Amino acid sequence: MKLDKMLIVDEALQLLNQVGIDALSTRLLAQRLKVQQPALYWHFRSKRALLDAMNEEILRRGHKHRTPRAGESWQDFVRKNARSFRGALVAYRDGARVHAGTEADPQELGHFERLLEFLAGEGMAVIPAMELLITIGRYTVGCVMEEQAEYPSGPGRGEALDAAARDHPLLSQALLHYRAGGHEALFESGLALLIAGAEAAIVRKS
Repeated sequence: MKLDKMLIVDEALQLLNQVGIDALSTRLLAQRLKVQQPALYWHFRSKRALLDAMNEEILRRGHKHRTPRAGESWQDFVRKNARSFRGALVAYRDGARVHAGTEADPQELGHFERLLEFLAGEGMAVIPAMELLITIGRYTVGCVMEEQAEYPSGPGRGEALDAAARDHPLLSQALLHYRAGGHEALFESGLALLIAGAEAAIVRKS
């Protein structure tokens, strides 16, 4: 089999879905590709380099709303961009953990410059605009990381907590709402709060 980076990354993503990031190794990947492990080092010098490439491919495949559309407000863009980013990460097992710790590709800096230009054109100062992008990006990664965490499951899971919460009526009401909506609803609520906070900050400074 002739190895190239795209083949390695594609097989690595399939392996990720099977075993998760903790068990993912160049040894297992080499076995899957039916090659000797050193053959992988010709393309990726470390597991981190491989994870960086996997992250790039995850985003390429799933993150479709990366740039503002014509006539789109900054609020709509930020909301749709975050949803698109979340969708890309949840599409792969441990997708958020693959993304965490990666750095922006230098070739992507032009893209981020254009995002700042867009937000500046919408009336936002450069530093708050950058802080907003970072904050919502990290919020999204954190939400997906929690969603993808492997909590114990099975009969009775959560029942003890719900029973104990009955002594705390406000918390009990909040837990009921949380369980009814699930991860996506909670993500949307938090995203709305972040956008509303950014709107309020802009109004205060204008």
